Amino acid sequence: MRIDKFLWSIRFYKTRTIATEEIKKNRVSIGASVVKSSKEVKEGDVIKIRKNQIDYKIKVIQIPKSRLGAKLVPLHIKDVTDQEQYELLKMRKMSQDYYRNRGEGRPTKKDRRDMDGYVENDVDSDFTDWDDFFGETGDGPENED
Repeated sequence: MRIDKFLWSIRFYKTRTIATEEIKKNRVSIGASVVKSSKEVKEGDVIKIRKNQIDYKIKVIQIPKSRLGAKLVPLHIKDVTDQEQYELLKMRKMSQDYYRNRGEGRPTKKDRRDMDGYVENDVDSDFTDWDDFFGETGDGPENED
C-alpha cells in the first residue's frame, strides 16, 4: 500500500490529499530516508512523521485493506514515539490560550465578566479624590495665560 494511502487509512491525516502534501514537504520518512507518496509500506517499517511540531514514530504491524475505524487502528500500528515528545505537546497546549487568542474579535460574555470583576476589584468605589490619586496637590506653579 502507498504511504499516503496508509497514513490516511490509519487516520493519521484527515484526507489523502493532506497526507500527500505533508509527504511532499518532507515531513514523513521511513527509517532515515525521506519518501515520496508512491513509496510502498511494508509490515515492520518504522515511519517517522512530523506533525504539530512533534516527531511521531509508528511501527507498521499490519497493512489495512481500506480506511479503518478509530477503534481498529491499534491492531495495525504501534506507537513508538518518545515520551518527551508527548510532554512537549502537553506543555505547548497548556501555554496556548485555551479558547480564543487575545485581541481577536469582540470579548465574550465570560471575558466581559472577568474584566468587570478585575476593574471593580482594582479601584475602590469610595475613592473620589482624583487629584490625590494622580499626585497633584495644587501647590505647584500653574500655567496662566
